[in-house]
Amino acid sequence: MTADTGADARNGTNTGTNTGIGTNTSTSIGTGPRPTPAPPALIPALTARAKAAAHAHPHPHGPTALPPCTCVGATLADRQDATVVRHAGTVAKAHAPDTDPAALTLRVATAARLPDVLLPPLGPTPATLHDRPVTLWPYGLPVDPDDPDAAPWEAAATLLARLHRTPVPAGLPPMRGPAKAARALGRLQAALRSTPHAAPRAAALPVLGAWATLPAWARAEAPMPGPWALCHGDLHLGQLVRHPAPDGPWKLIDVDDLGAGVPAWDLARPAAWYACGLLPPDEWTRFLTAYRRAGGPAVPADGDPWPALDVPARALTVQTAALAVTKALAADRPLDEVEQAVVDACARMPSVPAQASRPPRPAPGFPG
Repeated sequence: MTADTGADARNGTNTGTNTGIGTNTSTSIGTGPRPTPAPPALIPALTARAKAAAHAHPHPHGPTALPPCTCVGATLADRQDATVVRHAGTVAKAHAPDTDPAALTLRVATAARLPDVLLPPLGPTPATLHDRPVTLWPYGLPVDPDDPDAAPWEAAATLLARLHRTPVPAGLPPMRGPAKAARALGRLQAALRSTPHAAPRAAALPVLGAWATLPAWARAEAPMPGPWALCHGDLHLGQLVRHPAPDGPWKLIDVDDLGAGVPAWDLARPAAWYACGLLPPDEWTRFLTAYRRAGGPAVPADGDPWPALDVPARALTVQTAALAVTKALAADRPLDEVEQAVVDACARMPSVPAQASRPPRPAPGFPG
């Protein structure tokens, strides 16, 4: 595992805050003001936990003095919702303080049962450290943010299709994608209340308007429609690593949003960025073709995929725009080009009926 610290605006790799997938390598859309870091004592304790796990194997000849440790170690992420450290080949993650331990245990167990799709954990159940649930994972090599042309679109799509074809384990909670979208809108509304004179306030109006047009399930106000599939819940290219590093097969990471739900949600971020003109058509085609070839159930095997993708893609566009405007409000600055593109897409949504059949590009509701 590596830190899910975010996604470059071009290819979704881990270079900053979690943005999604776009085309502008110099511009990323953030997730608003940087959350408060974890308590200072957490990182040393988490590092010690990772170090102990990395050196847990007993010496074959019995107890012996170990030389000073020279292993690679680093803090990969330090946010209120996740603190991640690495020691040698072990990664320790402290999950958000409000994480449901029982739900996380089910999600970790699911990853353990699907080692060909999801990076398997090093332990079956989370531990507790400074009142935070903690999980241990093997280190995996992430997508290279400096080589966007090597982005593993086919691998991502194939892994998603295999995940979606897997029966949902009994008791697994719902996928958290709509809940995360609703949280992004909540952050935007809070930012509007706290920045009454910030310049980019007007940009929030089309975002809030587009949100209001979404069906209740996409706003986490009603159950998701069926049939449900096993979903990742937060797919972008920053959620893939090679394991064993450096050249093992690609695996999906980050089970925090894993659950039962609408499988099209996992295709929605690349679909949204393609529809906004921020993902090149050939990369979208590679992704969609590989997903269909692998038997993914989220879209029809051929023909128009947009009736299935439309609502999730709209929701991810609104989520991305909400986070972008939140960040601009905090800095009291204008939107950049990519941020403006997703806000403009929100402005077009109310005038276009959802779930209609549509041409390959552009998708209605998005720039035309």
